[in-house]
Amino acid sequence: MSTSRTILITGAGTGIGEACAKRYAANGDTVVLIGRRREPLERIAAQTGGIALAADAASADDWARIVARLKADGLGIDALVACAGGHGVGTATDMTDTDWAAAMRANLDTAFVSARACLPGLIARRGSIVLVASIASLAAGPGVCGYTTAKHALIGLTRSLARDYGPHGVRVNAVCPGWVRTPMADAEMEPLMAHYDESLDAAYARVCRDVPLRRPGEADEIASVCAFLTSPAASIVTGAALVADGGSTIVDVPTIAFDHM
Repeated sequence: MSTSRTILITGAGTGIGEACAKRYAANGDTVVLIGRRREPLERIAAQTGGIALAADAASADDWARIVARLKADGLGIDALVACAGGHGVGTATDMTDTDWAAAMRANLDTAFVSARACLPGLIARRGSIVLVASIASLAAGPGVCGYTTAKHALIGLTRSLARDYGPHGVRVNAVCPGWVRTPMADAEMEPLMAHYDESLDAAYARVCRDVPLRRPGEADEIASVCAFLTSPAASIVTGAALVADGGSTIVDVPTIAFDHM
């Protein structure tokens, strides 16, 4: 893998974004770390030799500054890995207009605005995009209307970008993780831990008890998938939604009862 590549990663301050930064840096790539909180970005930049740029991935103005900075530094854009995301909790009748807008901004606008800003550079270098989606892009969990809707929309965005920019040599794919051990997922385990009076590990075991691999993913495992999709090994892959969930979405839910007989 060429050491001259420049990889832009949004949501790079924690979780999957942080793991991607470390994976690409280990491969010899230059990583540009984008996120709203400067401190974690600078910590990871110190570990990876990357460039930390505090910015809101959903802000066109912030992206204009990022692109100008890269141009001034003589850097192109070889790949965008859009990891920025957030919550979207509540049923449709629970969510206010503000809640809905926040869910769309965190999970969909961040990906769209990032891709739009990077596409001229990606076209110039025949680069690629990975949008980090979710198995919530494929099925609905309870009480997460905004999150589910936005993550479903990421698949549509992936396919639209892949179709429109494939003729320009740009590949666009999505990754759909299941449960992954990250700070965000750890926080989602807290209600289970409180309700069942159990540890974090036990809560993860509970949510994965019907997953074929019987465990959550690790952030580095998802980073490996992203690295594959942006590599020459995936040169014919575009418009795909690659599921990385330990097999959870292949389970025929109505037959689960037979596993517990």
